[in-house]
Amino acid sequence: MNLDLHPLNTLDTEAFVAALDGIYEHSPWIARRAAALRPFSSLAGLKQGLARVVREASLDEQLGLIRAHPELAGKAAVAGQLTAESTDEQSRAGLQHCSPAEFERLQVLNRAYGERFGWPFILAVRGPRGQGLSRQAIIEAFERRLAAPPDVERSECLRNIHRIAEIRLNDRFGAEPRLGNAVLDAADRLARHSEPPFAEQGQLCVTYLTLPHQAVAQDLALAMREAGFDEVAIDALGNVVGLLHASRPDAPRLLTGSHYDTVRNAGRHDGRLGVLATIEAVRQLRQEGRRLPFALELVAFSEEEGQRYAATFLSSSALVGRFDPAWLDQRDADGIRLQDALRAAGHPGTLGSIEALRRDPARYLGYVELHIEQGPVLCELDLPLGVVTSINGSRRYTGEILGLASHAGTTPMDRRRDAAAAAAELVLAVEREALARPGTVGTVGLLEVPGGSINVVPGRCRFSLDLRAGDDAARDALDGAVRAALASICDRRGLQHTLTPTVVASAAPCAPAWQARWASAVEALGLPVHRLPSGAGHDAMKIHEALPQAMLFVRGGNLGISHNPLETVSNDDADLAVRALRALLDGLSHEHEGHPA
Repeated sequence: MNLDLHPLNTLDTEAFVAALDGIYEHSPWIARRAAALRPFSSLAGLKQGLARVVREASLDEQLGLIRAHPELAGKAAVAGQLTAESTDEQSRAGLQHCSPAEFERLQVLNRAYGERFGWPFILAVRGPRGQGLSRQAIIEAFERRLAAPPDVERSECLRNIHRIAEIRLNDRFGAEPRLGNAVLDAADRLARHSEPPFAEQGQLCVTYLTLPHQAVAQDLALAMREAGFDEVAIDALGNVVGLLHASRPDAPRLLTGSHYDTVRNAGRHDGRLGVLATIEAVRQLRQEGRRLPFALELVAFSEEEGQRYAATFLSSSALVGRFDPAWLDQRDADGIRLQDALRAAGHPGTLGSIEALRRDPARYLGYVELHIEQGPVLCELDLPLGVVTSINGSRRYTGEILGLASHAGTTPMDRRRDAAAAAAELVLAVEREALARPGTVGTVGLLEVPGGSINVVPGRCRFSLDLRAGDDAARDALDGAVRAALASICDRRGLQHTLTPTVVASAAPCAPAWQARWASAVEALGLPVHRLPSGAGHDAMKIHEALPQAMLFVRGGNLGISHNPLETVSNDDADLAVRALRALLDGLSHEHEGHPA
């Protein structure tokens, strides 16, 4: 018989602990402490409450929880001594059918891992879909995580334990994240389209207006039609636009969207998660026979990453009337002009057709965007969703420090004009100044000594600067401090320097009213609300120039890594993302009519 949340909330403590026996391996103390957090208004809230207990536990208790778990394909598994839950999980991953070579490799990894960390390797082997990882994927994760620092790996073990508990709770409650499964299935289908040579290597790469890019657009258009959008079209820049009509013809529109292009060797969820989640929300609305008191316009933006042409946000720029005509003459690495690429893809390639894409802000309520976080914050806090407060503004530079190249053996230390040493000081100055200003980040991502040699004091050093903050005043304060530090370093060392601006992007604070709507949607799911800034840029930054906007972040697994094949989202978190969007739409319906349409 499946568990039910209502009676679970009313059980005495020991009965509550008994009902959750086996959710966390041999650790009844977790359920016992979680009992004091009742009532839980949702299964998601129960999961988060249990994770909170573990996060607030002592280090010894956390290590005890980790050590309560068996090794993968270890002695306990061979001897048939695993719990029923662990037996099921390892069997779903096929670990009982390891080849001799796979079994030997796992034993070697188990020994090496135990010697390095002192606890067993923990992996949610049923994976992001709950169906089971392949043995090769398990071995690759094992090998990758062996190199992690102990504190990082301990936390990753705990996160995997929470994922194991989540899947066990789903089984115990008879809960299936159906909407999340649909989103992940759709992401997998889109990932079949990739450019050479990435496709041949099993990697994902979809850059602007390539054949795989056009194939993704066609698949998205078909998915929107099948989900029930009333109008679907691919516009003059390759944006895929779906419109769900309102319950009355004169109603305003809510704009939503994200991008479907990718970086090279990308993950499957950056950008696309928001598009696919919205498609599932619309499918659900149409299955319910519902119309909203406002129209819903979904734009799958064709370009956000700036991988093929140096015209980042070109598709969302057009919607706010900021498309630069000079972009049409930009050339890619093969010398193909943007205008010619547009025409080859079947678009007019004219400035007039692009300018016609501009939206009239008076027709729109605002813009909302769902997006994978692309960072570790939600992952570290064991939270599936987070409300974005602002999209960071940035200033970027390329620079060069000029000193004097000289012999490394004959030039005394106090006579050197070492450009690389000055750059090293600059790296530390950027770190120091950003740490001193909460909410700011600074990075020297590129360092190069042109023509450098092992026995030559560097006479030149090239570098990059990337300075970001959630508001322009903080960004500019960091910028001023870093530039002053660079000048001081070079003056003290007798060096020259140049600094060339390459990007100036204003911060895009999320509109308070729309932040509040996302917060209400998260609370409606029984989850706590956590607010955080976005360090990465998004299409919302451009739409911000014309409409109030707000974003909701969805937790990424694998420490929140993104722009990488390890980028991942669980079916449960994807499911919550769709449900959060539905809750926002329902809340907005209440605002407009006093009840859902």
